[in-house]
Amino acid sequence: MASIRQLLKDIEAAPDGPGVAAIFDFDGTVISGYSATLFIREQLRRGDLNGRELIELVQAMASFGLGNMGFSAMMTVTAQFLRGIDEDSYHEFGETLYRDQIARRVYPESRALIDAHRAKGHTVAIISSATCYQVEPAARDLGIEHVMCTALEVENGRFTGGVVRPTCFGQGKVDAAEQLAADQGADLDQSFFYSDSQDDLLLLERVRYPRVLNPSSRLLGIARDRQWPVVRFTSRGRPSVSQYLRSAAATVSLVPTFLAGLPVYALTRSRRQSLNFSLSLFADTASALIGLDLNVKGQEHLWSQRPAVFIFNHQSKADVVIMASLLRRDMAGVGKKEIRDMPVIGRVLELGGVVMIDRANSASAIEAMTPLVEAMREEGKSVALAPEGTRSVSPRLGAFKKGAFHLAMQAGVPIVPIVIRNAGDVAPKGEFVFRPATVDVEVLEPIDTSAWTAASLDRHVTAVRNLFLQSLGQPLEEGVAATASRAPAEPTPNAKAKAKTGPKPKPKPKPKPKPKAKSKAQATPKAKAKAKARTSPRPKAAARPKARPKNRAGTQAASS
Repeated sequence: MASIRQLLKDIEAAPDGPGVAAIFDFDGTVISGYSATLFIREQLRRGDLNGRELIELVQAMASFGLGNMGFSAMMTVTAQFLRGIDEDSYHEFGETLYRDQIARRVYPESRALIDAHRAKGHTVAIISSATCYQVEPAARDLGIEHVMCTALEVENGRFTGGVVRPTCFGQGKVDAAEQLAADQGADLDQSFFYSDSQDDLLLLERVRYPRVLNPSSRLLGIARDRQWPVVRFTSRGRPSVSQYLRSAAATVSLVPTFLAGLPVYALTRSRRQSLNFSLSLFADTASALIGLDLNVKGQEHLWSQRPAVFIFNHQSKADVVIMASLLRRDMAGVGKKEIRDMPVIGRVLELGGVVMIDRANSASAIEAMTPLVEAMREEGKSVALAPEGTRSVSPRLGAFKKGAFHLAMQAGVPIVPIVIRNAGDVAPKGEFVFRPATVDVEVLEPIDTSAWTAASLDRHVTAVRNLFLQSLGQPLEEGVAATASRAPAEPTPNAKAKAKTGPKPKPKPKPKPKPKAKSKAQATPKAKAKAKARTSPRPKAAARPKARPKNRAGTQAASS
């Protein structure tokens, strides 16, 4: 059995450039499980399938599994239930299905393999027997440009109930790979193919580097006989009973760790010391139960300037544990108002100083943050906020809201960006179970906000967001120079003082004394003539037409 590390080394050793293709199967390879199951379940919910049609579909799938029906015939049975439905609605359906169901099933290991191939400039593609409505949203999120799938017939924007042949299965996948290689100038004899199924045996045999991921028992035997690398991923799929129990324990550990701080309060009468003890204890307890390790770069920036507003990219419910582990003391928090409805935990968080805000009501949210400004100014506490506002379904950074930036400006404290790279490995959005993982974190330098104004805020938000994008290796946001590596530098207090007090301006040079004018008696006739010419009025110059003001394009503005 190989390892993901060995597969990444093999990619690194391969030649650079698009001449090498990296082809991925989808179901069971890029994602855990089968998108078709989720697809059919949503069709039932939407009313696109009724009970009778579902029975027919299940019978067709069973016949295919037993070898009594070909893949194209099975897809024809599936397609007939879509006859007359608008295709655009299924593109939207696919996006919703990915966001709500499929995104959390993407294997982090497969994402790492895809990113490694993209870094080498390889031609990365998904070739799948599924439909594009299941695959394309995932491909976009993973940064994969080339997608080749089984196509359904469409006329006048509506499904006909037919299937485009040949379908993308068996030899059809080989044909699709050959077409991809011809179009992109790739060589399959120098290329990779990743799959979990013996149905893809023809394409596994066609490429130079067959890679078997999460294989069926039949493919596992073939791979062992041919000495193909085999790797099983454990980051997704059905969790064990132990993982359920540990996840539940980590979630509720907030309550006993809060109670453990009460004796500290009883002895010291310091609510602050009690909460600091509980926060640190919760971080260590929950991390141990989850199996969470942090690999932190720039740890010194967590302590160099406090109080501060710490902002982080939000991927997972594990972010709460991650931030508690990083910040540990003297913290005030912000949470969505729905947390208040959680039994016991919601009350504990409120007692711990978490401010609950209504994200749908910006005026209410701003008013609710007033106590946080006071906590930072008067008590020296820091605040942790996720400017995206909600968890993302993937590592791709969402748009930033301005609440954290307004808060830092009002309190007069710096912003400290915390970039979390792979918290989704622990618990992707929509997943209850925490899984053991090492999460990479980078803490960037504090950013001074003392010179920020409401008028310049959009520019600063964009600059800070670009710091996150740069650290995550994602395309920068337009509006700030692509070379920007940090937020706009602000003058330090020392620099401001220096600007006010020193250095003194140099004295202006004294004007040279004018020569004494000659007396009237000494003036010559020629000098008298010149003096007369200077005092006589000049004729007025002809009036010139006023130049029209130029607009931003440099052309004259038309008069209205």
